[in-house]
Amino acid sequence: MTTHAANEADWQGWQRSWDRQQEWYMPDREERFRVMLDVVEAVVGPEPRVLDLACGTGSISDRVLRRMPKATTVGIDRDPALLAIARGSFRDDARATFVTADLSDPDWPSALPGGPFDAVLTATALHWLRTEPLRELYGQLAGVVREGGVFMNADHMPEESTPRLNAAVHLFEERGRERRRAEGALDWGGWWQELAKDPALREVAQERFELFGNPAEVRHDHNSEEFQNAEWHAGALRAAGFAEARAVWASPTDGLVVGLR
Repeated sequence: MTTHAANEADWQGWQRSWDRQQEWYMPDREERFRVMLDVVEAVVGPEPRVLDLACGTGSISDRVLRRMPKATTVGIDRDPALLAIARGSFRDDARATFVTADLSDPDWPSALPGGPFDAVLTATALHWLRTEPLRELYGQLAGVVREGGVFMNADHMPEESTPRLNAAVHLFEERGRERRRAEGALDWGGWWQELAKDPALREVAQERFELFGNPAEVRHDHNSEEFQNAEWHAGALRAAGFAEARAVWASPTDGLVVGLR
């Protein structure tokens, strides 16, 4: 199985491309990262050991290490293509480690190099899980975060009690995305299509498509039906063993929920 793409890949170029693609969906992406790191520093200080959960290309690890140079990070993900970019991007940085594991496997914590962690952070990733698997994951995370440590999840957290507002925001955001698309921005499927054209990443992209499907060819390659609101996330974290949990940031469609052990 391919685990690393060839060295010719423009790792930093693909990191920047990933950020632009994600910002096509979330223009406020950096704001949620800023709030996330503010909370980390407030709760566990400026030298945390961080688990970047469902890390993708290592976007959170990158922000943590730039802001807190004495921090260390462990990124965990299942996607071989995104992990290839992460490993290539951080190949010269001993502070960052990346491991391959499937969060749907109950034994995934055994893949981690040590623990528990001061902070476990994730963004726009756990919506891949449906409600009950996500509840089970939160139960596992209570054992991965040290006492006094913090877990944060920034993700889609719609509030169904405001349907008119939701419809207006949806239309507004769609118009913004179409405007950015006209300016040359890539959406999710388009980004993967471009990645698969890179000779240095073609094999690892195909490996990814065999696992999850090709986003350029399937309309939904992950859960798009079950989204929980911020109150549900906070309640599930408290039920899992976190001492405190609440939302600390929100946009009209997304939220950032914190659980304190």
